[in-house]
Amino acid sequence: MNSKFKPYIDLVRGNPNYRRLWLAQIIANFGDWFGILAIYSLIHEYSGSELLLGLIIVVKMLSLASFSPIAGYVTDRFNRRSLMIWCDIFRGVVVLGFILITTVELLWLAYVLIALQMAFAAVFEPAKTSSIPNVTSADELVVANILSAASWSIIFTTGMAVGGFATAWLGTDMVFMINGFTYMLSAWFIYRAVIPQVKMSKRELYRTRNPLTGIREGMQYLYSNKHILRPTMAKGAFTMCLGALVYMLIIVAEEVLMMGSIGLGILYAARGVGTGIGPVLGRRIFKKESGWVRGMGFFMISAGLMYIVVGASKSIYVMVLFVMLAHMASGSNWVMSTVLLQRRAPDNFRGRVFSLEWLLFTLAQSVSVTVAALILEFGLLTIRETMILFSLLLIVAGVFWLFKVAPKEDQYNIDSEKLAIESAV
Repeated sequence: MNSKFKPYIDLVRGNPNYRRLWLAQIIANFGDWFGILAIYSLIHEYSGSELLLGLIIVVKMLSLASFSPIAGYVTDRFNRRSLMIWCDIFRGVVVLGFILITTVELLWLAYVLIALQMAFAAVFEPAKTSSIPNVTSADELVVANILSAASWSIIFTTGMAVGGFATAWLGTDMVFMINGFTYMLSAWFIYRAVIPQVKMSKRELYRTRNPLTGIREGMQYLYSNKHILRPTMAKGAFTMCLGALVYMLIIVAEEVLMMGSIGLGILYAARGVGTGIGPVLGRRIFKKESGWVRGMGFFMISAGLMYIVVGASKSIYVMVLFVMLAHMASGSNWVMSTVLLQRRAPDNFRGRVFSLEWLLFTLAQSVSVTVAALILEFGLLTIRETMILFSLLLIVAGVFWLFKVAPKEDQYNIDSEKLAIESAV
């Protein structure tokens, strides 16, 4: 058992810069998930509207999407370590603003604050993900990403579970204060890290001084390199349906399980556990990186099948099990697509590649959640029927991926092997 954990222990012990970046991620993520239920609680308390609850998720995603193109340009052009520190500081200040929401008339402020919080996250996330290859060796990269995903899932699980109880027992104000402190602590760990970065040449800096030029070059680069475009699309293709399914867990906890924030904390904890276990098992099933893109199609189908069971069930025990299984698949998809992008995208384009990936991801999730919220708000389908609908659509997306996207990746691998043989000769 110890030998299985040894690569992860060695990475954390022997690589202080990754360790500090990793600790910053853990602390900030805990604050995020610890605080999100308090935001949901505010919306539900003052409105009771399923549409407004869905809208907070949509605003969150659209803010990420709106700032993603410029965020990628910024993270390639400027020092990523400094950007992450300032983003943490500003996010810590923004979340304290939720304390000001004390009446239904001030509910609009929640949408403004979540938009600001996500604007800074749009810069932080590609900067962080782009930095991981720069603080790890090629051999450490997969281990580092699996550890990051596993840590995210553990923090997600504990943060959501503790957040559910904290919101009920401590109140939303105290939760937001703790959330703000976690961002400040995260900034301190990043400040202590040394994060190398390949800087743009003076010629490139001058050529891309206009942000629109830099953004356009990033899009052109991605479109011209289909082997990078394919893993860039993976998260968006997955969340096109999964986003709505995760959103509907909020309503399932309220209306089916009748357990409120505690029920949601339990379901989201199951999601977190699955996300952590999935990448480890997924790597054992698809041992070669050449098979990862094809594996993404199987993961979509698997997650769709699991959520059909969730939608049809009334038992929290069955829901917990199958939510966990569904997110084992989504966690594998997340880590594999991230590693492929980190390996394939050069450092001076990596920020723009990851920001465009976020753009696709957030747009897909926003559309998904909006459609589901409208269906439920106007009573077109029941919560169970809507969950089964989006589960079936996820299965269809997986089948499409297997027959349309995966064959092109197979051809790319064949061509790469031929080129390697010719170069060796």
